[in-house]
Parts: sequence; C-alpha cells; structure tokens
Amino acid sequence: MKTILVPAAAVFLCSGSPVRSATIEVDAARSRIQVDAKATGHAFTGTLGKYTANVTGDAATARPVGFDLSWDFNDLDTGDGDRDKEMVKWLGGGKPKGSFSFTKSWEETAAGGKAQGNLTVNGVAVMVSFPYTVVRDGEWVTIEGKVPLDYQNFKLPLVRSMMVMTVDPKLVVRFHIVGKIK
Repeated sequence: MKTILVPAAAVFLCSGSPVRSATIEVDAARSRIQVDAKATGHAFTGTLGKYTANVTGDAATARPVGFDLSWDFNDLDTGDGDRDKEMVKWLGGGKPKGSFSFTKSWEETAAGGKAQGNLTVNGVAVMVSFPYTVVRDGEWVTIEGKVPLDYQNFKLPLVRSMMVMTVDPKLVVRFHIVGKIK
C-alpha cells in the first residue's frame, strides 16, 4: 500500500471554514501510472510498478494543491524485458530517475481542472500542462489525467532499431490514483 499525504494547511477558505487535512492510503491494486508509446508497426504500454507520491490538498473538496511523484525507470514494465533493458540503456543506464512536481492549477471545479508542473526525465525539467479529474465517493478519492509529451524535449535521441523501426517521440503518460481518506 502506497501512502499519499494530505497535510493541514494554515489557511481558511473564503467561507471562513478551516481547510481540513487528511491522509490518503493509495490502493495499489486500483491505481496505475502508465505510458503509451507507438513504434513502427505496433504500440505498447509501460506500467510503473513502484513510485513515491505525495499529494497536498483540501480534504473537504478533494482538490489537490500539490502533487509530487518520483520513480526509477527500472520499475517501468512494457511487457518486453529486452525492450525494458534497452530503455534503461537509452536513459543512460544504471538507475535512471524521473519525477514530477506540481506547480499550479486553474479552472478548478469539484470535478477537476487543469494542472501544470515540472516533469524531469534524463536530468531535464520540462513544464507540462494537462487536464485532470477528481471523483470522490465517500472516503475514496480518484485523481486521474493524461499528459502528452515528446521525449526529444528531454534531450533524448530518437529511438531507432535496425534503421527501420522507430519509436514515435510523442508519448502519453496516464495516471489513475485511487486512495482512501484517513
């Protein structure tokens, strides 16, 4: 079980009510972070098996105020062990890390909004923006969205194999985080 912390904020809502904090225990079986890629003649999805996530927000509205995520690319499984090993080599070998740090949101409603943050891959931080949704069902909260990106923006070379197969640099990262408010 992964834990996402939602700490107290020392501010008041416009209504004058204090912001209530909570801890969310993430249900790993119902949560996922994935990347969708296309290559010559096929497409594939990688699923991140391990990651660390911290979310700050308002427990009363379930709106996130912060979202920090970090991972090791060795924990990304595309269903092809050889491809996974080549990906780690392409990222510089060893234990290549990635992270995302939320910076702001706008157009917020009870159902979600738009978010922006820094996505760091290959030591290069790129500002990304994306829509997200929040669904609250009793003590359960689901936050999800998808982030389109181009891996060449992270100073990574185009992936080519045997001069024929190419991995499209346009990827989509999808996240679906489900947790129980404690």
